[in-house]
Amino acid sequence: MEGPWRKAYVSVNLDVDEDGVPHPRLIRWPNGREFPIDQLKDKRRAASTRVSGGGIRYTVLIRGKEAFLFQEGNKWFVEAKPS
Repeated sequence: MEGPWRKAYVSVNLDVDEDGVPHPRLIRWPNGREFPIDQLKDKRRAASTRVSGGGIRYTVLIRGKEAFLFQEGNKWFVEAKPS
């Protein structure tokens, strides 16, 4: 049986446009694995449905799969699958 999802804090490389709006480009896990963001599909204020927390939720496309990336204040997290 799968355990609960967990909140995983990650590093994010991003561009900031002339209006000060951040555009995430790459997610980096603490172990060094990097995942380029192919497309930003949506950005809205939302809570996570799998882990506690929320903030600005970015719906991104990574390697053809949709994922959520959350900006919670100055930190970034993803909903990590059970191991």
